[in-house]
Amino acid sequence: MSERSCYFFCIVSDLETLAATTPPAPAEQADGRRRRGHATRESILQTAADLASVEGLEGLTIGRLASELGMSKSGLFAHFGSKEELQLATIEAARRRFVEHVVRPSRELPRGRARVEALLDDWLGYLRGEVFRGGCFFCSAQSEFDSRPDSPVRALIIEQLQQFVAFLERELRQAQEAGELDAQADPAQLAFELDALGTAANRHYQLFHDPAAIDRAAAGMRARLG
Repeated sequence: MSERSCYFFCIVSDLETLAATTPPAPAEQADGRRRRGHATRESILQTAADLASVEGLEGLTIGRLASELGMSKSGLFAHFGSKEELQLATIEAARRRFVEHVVRPSRELPRGRARVEALLDDWLGYLRGEVFRGGCFFCSAQSEFDSRPDSPVRALIIEQLQQFVAFLERELRQAQEAGELDAQADPAQLAFELDALGTAANRHYQLFHDPAAIDRAAAGMRARLG
């Protein structure tokens, strides 16, 4: 297996694994406190993701989040020891929400064009439904960190984008193998173009409050698949 093939397989497998993950079965009563602690942390992080989608990850501080939640800063420090730790955990929480709304719903469909179309429909539905308060969390984060110096936060944002585009490329390739998409099309190029349409739809929808932007993106996606 080539280095690129190994890399492609690994990042796609990470997203596929996350989509296939089911909630853990109830633990023993002795683990009740741990479960409550986990639920509290997840609730905090989902609020953080909504806040960051509006104000940016750099605006996400323990003090700002404490104010949003009506909690003490010391209470949040029990969950996150630093701003960077909070940012990284928020990105992971946002990824879980993204997978829940965009990736997971189409997993039950057989590999092929129908699954690609369902994935794209769910992605545009995620944008239209404003699953995050400020629009797509990752579109916002990518714009915020695209020219910043390397950091663990930037690296994790890059990883998420690479995972999704590689996942989309894999789905397109499988549709080609099923004989349901043009075999001559370059799946990497097609995945890039579909990602560009989705990103543009989010920008126009959020910046101009233009509902037609989602419909235009859908038309563009259908044309590219055709």
